[in-house]
Amino acid sequence: MVYLLALGAAVFYGAADFTGGLATRQVRAIPVVLLSQASGLIVLALIMPLLPHASPARSDLLWGAVAGLTGGVGVALLYHALSIGTMAVVAPTTAVCAVTIPVVVAVLLGERPLPLAVAGIGLGIGSIVLVGRQQAPERNGTATRAASKHPTGIGMALASGVAIGFFFLALAQTRSQAGMWPLVAARLTSVILFGAMAIAGGHSLRMPARVVALTAGGGVVDMLANALYMLAAREGPLSMVVTLSSLYPASTVLLARVVLGERLSPWQITGVGCALAAVVLIVSGGR
Repeated sequence: MVYLLALGAAVFYGAADFTGGLATRQVRAIPVVLLSQASGLIVLALIMPLLPHASPARSDLLWGAVAGLTGGVGVALLYHALSIGTMAVVAPTTAVCAVTIPVVVAVLLGERPLPLAVAGIGLGIGSIVLVGRQQAPERNGTATRAASKHPTGIGMALASGVAIGFFFLALAQTRSQAGMWPLVAARLTSVILFGAMAIAGGHSLRMPARVVALTAGGGVVDMLANALYMLAAREGPLSMVVTLSSLYPASTVLLARVVLGERLSPWQITGVGCALAAVVLIVSGGR
């Protein structure tokens, strides 16, 4: 069940990144992130009375606030990178950083996955890299090859991955007794942060109705992904849970293929296959 939750988080994270990337191609990132985070907070507030009673400690709420700060910054950078770069490159680049940080910390803290799971983690990280590989176009000679070494948005994607890596770490520190309250603290923190940034920067919150619907839907999907990840991270080994959850670029790439018609290179197809193999290895090694 833990691994199913983590895989569910990966699917929904990928879908949320896809919708966020589409929205920020039409509207600036800060208004999109603000609306996305606010819509997730509203939905969570509506369902909280229906959930079992929870007793969050002060530390749970503080970790939630840290997650809101790091996750909000990470998502803002990611959405901007997705809006100016190629989704099939930006999403995997972010994911590699996001998965590496928690895995390294988990190992340093004493977590020792079985050899089969270790192989799965390595293959999972490798699959993320492969999903980001694209065939370089042949035209324009040297200029094209030089440009391919520094894809647009890659710097922001790397910074986003670092922030999201710490977001994963922060949510994993919360206790089961806290229920969904850490996510409430996280969303409240990010909404306040980006609300202040929108006011200070004079950003208009007006956007086309289609973009509003796309952004709000993405915010709800992202909230669901966060909830699934947090539940999985509380019960399962962090190194394996975060690796499975970070396979979300496969979802983003497939959506980009179906909706936008972005072609998958042989490397990307191989990467998706490796991701599936990584899932089998991690689940088998975690039993």
